[in-house]
Amino acid sequence: MHLFSNVPRRRTIFIVAAAVVVVAAIIVTSVLVFGRDQPVSSPSPSPSMSATPDAAPTAPPETADEPLAPVNAPAISTVAAVLGADVPVSAEPGGAATQTLSNPQESGAPLVFLVVAQQGDWVQVQLAQRPNGSTGWVPASAVALSTTPYALVVTTSTNTLDLYQDGALVQSYSVATGTGGTPTPVGNFALTELLAPTNDGYGPYAYGTTAFSDALNSFGGGPGQIGLHGTDDTASIGTDASHGCVRMTNADITALAKLLPLGTPLQVR
Repeated sequence: MHLFSNVPRRRTIFIVAAAVVVVAAIIVTSVLVFGRDQPVSSPSPSPSMSATPDAAPTAPPETADEPLAPVNAPAISTVAAVLGADVPVSAEPGGAATQTLSNPQESGAPLVFLVVAQQGDWVQVQLAQRPNGSTGWVPASAVALSTTPYALVVTTSTNTLDLYQDGALVQSYSVATGTGGTPTPVGNFALTELLAPTNDGYGPYAYGTTAFSDALNSFGGGPGQIGLHGTDDTASIGTDASHGCVRMTNADITALAKLLPLGTPLQVR
C-alpha cells in the first residue's frame, strides 16, 4: 500500500453522523493529500450523545525495540461531525481559536473527529495533522455527537488488521504494512475520510487517517498522510511492502468500507 499522493480524480465517500442531515448525491472535486476526489455515500455512526510518486525522505526515527503495546479497542467510541461550514479549534477548553478547519474537507468528505474527551461545553478531538497524536478542543455546539462500536487494530509485526465490535474481536485480516525504511507509524489514530480511487494501485476504496509517516515528510505532493486502502498487488499482502500505508485485499477493504464510519479508532502497534 502507498502513502497518499497526487493521483487522478476519485470519488469521496461521505459519512455523516445521524444528527446531521444526509447529503444526497453531491459531486465535488478537490485536492486531497493524494489527489482529486468526488464524493459518494457510506455508513453512518450510531445515533447518540502501485503508484510510486516522488517522495521526500527523512531518516526514520531510531528507537530501541519496545514491547508490543496492549490492544486498544474500545467497546464504544464517540465521534463528532461538524455541523457548520467550519469549526474553530482551541488548545484548551474555552481558549482562543488557534486554527479553523473547513467542512467539508478538501476531498469533499465531511469533517468528522474521534472524540478524546469532553469538558463542559467543549469536546477534545483527535486532529489529522503533525505531530501524530495532535488534539484540539472544539465547541460542543459546533458538532453532532454519535457513537461507533467498531475499532481497528493493526499489528505490524504480524501484518494483520483486527476488526473489533463492542470490544470483541470479530474478524482478522492479512495486510501489508510499511517497510523498514518507511515503517507504518505506531500509535492511536482514527479514520478521517473514505474515497473511491479511480487510479491504479489503491484498489476500490481508501480511508484517510490521522496518522502521518515518520519517515516521509511529503509524498507525491501530499504531506505523507497514512492511508488504509486496497491494492492491485495482491502478492504484497502479508508482507512489509508499503511506504507506510496499510494495504488490504480489494475484497477486504470493500467489506470495511460498507461498515466503518468516519471517526472509527485505529490503533497501530
